[in-house]
Amino acid sequence: MRTTVRRHLGKVVAGGAVAVAATAAMIAITLPGTAGAEGTGGGSGGKTAAGQQGAGQGDPGQQGGSAAVAPGVVEQAPAEGERGTGRDPLTDDEIARVERIALSRQLFDASQDVDGDRGPQPLGVDLADPEADEVDDPSAPRRAEVTFYDYKDDTLVTRTVNLDTGKVEATAGGQGVQPPLSRAENTEAAALLIADPLGAGLRADYQDATGKALTSPEQLQLSSMVYRAVPGAQPAAFDQCGIHRCARLLLKVKNGPWIDTRSLVIDLSTRKVAALTR
Repeated sequence: MRTTVRRHLGKVVAGGAVAVAATAAMIAITLPGTAGAEGTGGGSGGKTAAGQQGAGQGDPGQQGGSAAVAPGVVEQAPAEGERGTGRDPLTDDEIARVERIALSRQLFDASQDVDGDRGPQPLGVDLADPEADEVDDPSAPRRAEVTFYDYKDDTLVTRTVNLDTGKVEATAGGQGVQPPLSRAENTEAAALLIADPLGAGLRADYQDATGKALTSPEQLQLSSMVYRAVPGAQPAAFDQCGIHRCARLLLKVKNGPWIDTRSLVIDLSTRKVAALTR
């Protein structure tokens, strides 16, 4: 490896055998300095598909570019569309419908997404387990659990929607629960790292690997781990990780080598980047 690459913060990992090892590291991280990290694999996979990220991003109260909030009205229930039965996976129509139902005006107005825009960050939609007395009931209602993250107060919000009635049956929320990061969150974390002074090594390694400047997360293959604070194992900048939503990125040049940035943590709640203590 060229000495110019070795000096960089992010070390370019080249060669087929090393790429296999890096892939294994993504699946079961047992590398030095990974204390406090929870593997997510949330870059290209995960349950939150790109089509699920759009819900709640726009402002239902805005029309024609106006920022004024429209007077409260009773909206018609979303069209049901294609429906599954029993324990069938949720259809695309069901997912879109429950996302709209779960995102109430109150939740939208009071929350914030990873980009700082109004409305919570969508994380995923899952088929809910039946109630205890419904396990053997073939006519039991189908329910979906819709999960959001509110960056305004670092709260995970889960709403259970009855697909038969179209109503929210339960809402749960709390701090300190950090599910895998969504694709949108991985993209924002990468954008913050690329723009930060601590991303200089990443930018230089990408330049060496491709001959091009790194300017966008779209140039990288993204995966991540949720990072939680471990007392005494990191600078004070990470003390709130676990309450804050923090990420460590596993980055790969598209059709190219891995770049090691595991020593860097991106706090998405504060939008700051810091380096772990070696």
